[in-house]
Formats: sequence, structure tokens, C-alpha cells
Amino acid sequence: MNHDIQTERAASALADMSDAGNRTPVDTDASMTADTATAAGVAAEETATGTSETTGTPVETADAPAAVSTDTAEIPLTAEEIERQRAEAQVLTAEEAAAEDEVRARIEALPYRYRRKPLFDFAKRLTDILLSGLLLLLIWPVFLMIAIAIKCDDGGKVFYRHKRIGRHGKEIYIHKFRSMQKNADQLAGLLTPEQLHQYYTEFKIDNDPRITKVGNFLRKTSLDELPQIWDIFTGKLSVIGPRPLVETETYRYYGKRDALLSVKPGLTGYWQAYARNDVGYGDGRRQEMELYYVANRSVWTDIKIFFKTIGSVVKRKGAR
Repeated sequence: MNHDIQTERAASALADMSDAGNRTPVDTDASMTADTATAAGVAAEETATGTSETTGTPVETADAPAAVSTDTAEIPLTAEEIERQRAEAQVLTAEEAAAEDEVRARIEALPYRYRRKPLFDFAKRLTDILLSGLLLLLIWPVFLMIAIAIKCDDGGKVFYRHKRIGRHGKEIYIHKFRSMQKNADQLAGLLTPEQLHQYYTEFKIDNDPRITKVGNFLRKTSLDELPQIWDIFTGKLSVIGPRPLVETETYRYYGKRDALLSVKPGLTGYWQAYARNDVGYGDGRRQEMELYYVANRSVWTDIKIFFKTIGSVVKRKGAR
């Protein structure tokens, strides 16, 4: 209101002076007041929106701080975020979708099913406790030497803890000696598009560039999985069984997922001993092998798998 009155007075004074033919400077108090009010209004609007009306650039205020950089290359991803990225990356071509439908139909048509074997399960658990307990007592010096080697390599953590899906779909955490470089979860900055595609489809990578020098030796000799002996002792795993999988991976078994998860996962198993990394999910052969064990597990089958695994490790068959 004051602004309008002052503006009218200034305009009237200007008209009077013009009529009298005496042009003198106009009182600038009213003009300055109007300009100040206008500027204040613009500033208030910029504060509310966080954007300059004249330049279109962000305005920093106490309530609107400057943008903070969130470069994901410097922020480690969680296991859940990795699995979400994996799911989002599953964009299949028409040929790939047709091939997957064929694999799905073949897996769901398999005659393998779970049958309860309480006496076998009891004997197997007792064997797991005795065998894992004995091994922990005997090979602790090996644990110590590997831990020292990993620390001397890059100074990072000795153990890697990862969430998997155990029996009846229960979430478990298994342990390994760390074989990859620090921040290996930053996939986009470390892998090529081809490697990312293989990771998202087969859950493994040939010649993975994230593996350290010490880790390469541990993987080829399977020593990276020694900490899982403790997981066997505590009951998360068994010595023999299907390999423990991440949740996304379990859905590659389609309608047979529940059958797969009806038994406890193992340190080694039928697929691990007889095919290892030479057989994948793409053609359904890995699913067939794991489900075959579920339906045909027995003391004799476990004994054969145990000694076959030892032979495969010594020969480094399928090791990567």
C-alpha cells in the first residue's frame, strides 16, 4: 500500500514540474523503495524454488544446500543392490527368450522330486559335525598362512561374507577367503559390457579381472572355500549338497525351486564334482545335475562325490 501511495505522489510531482516547464530531478526515494521491494520479491521466489529467475542456475540457501556429489564409483554396493542390478540387466533378445522358455519347459518336466530321508539326514549331520570339527583342528595353520598372504597382498579384509539361500529358503551367510580386490562390488567400473552380461546371466565371469594374485591361487586350488568348514560345523551347510545360491540364482530352477531348496546346500556337490565351471545355466545342464542329486542323494552317492571332488581339486578341473 505504501509503495502505491509513494509511486502516485512521485508521478503527480513529475506532472506538476513538467507543466511548469521546470524539469528538476525527481525524488528517488520512491523509485528505490519500489526497486527494493521488487528485488526482495524475486529473492524470496528464488529462495522458495532454489533457482535464479534471471540465470536459471541453482541458488544456494540455508534451506537449499549445494548439490552433493554421489559418485557411485566411490560408494560400495551392498549384495542386495548387486542383485537388483542383475535383475534390471536381464533384457533378453527374442532368441534368448525362446531358448530360456525351452530350458524352463525341460527343467519343469524333470521327474526329480524331493523325498524325505530322516535316517540319512541324521547320519549326514553327525558326519558333518565330526568331519568339520576334525578339519578345523588340523588345518588351522593353513588358515593362518592364507590370512597373512591376503593381508600382505593388498591390506584388505581376510574374509568375504555373502548372503545365500539355505534350506527351505532361509537366508544364510557363508564365508570365504577374499579372493577379489577391494571394492570388487563396483561392477560398472571394473567390468566390460561383455563381462557384465556374463555375470548377470551365468553368475560368474571367465578370467575375472577383479581377482587378485593371491586370490587366483586360492580359487584354482579351492582354498578360498576353506572357511565354509566353519559354516558346516555350525549347521548352515553340509559337506555334500547343491551349491549355496544367491536368491536371484534360485529362480533359474523355475518350478523346481522348492525341490532344490528342500535339502541343505553343501561345500561340494554333484555339479561341483563332475562339471564345476564347465557347465552353466544357459542350457539347463547345471539345473539337471543339482536336481538329480536332490532326488538320488544317498550315503554311497555322497561318498562318490566326496572322492570325485578331491580328484577334481588335485587336477584343477574346471577351476577358475
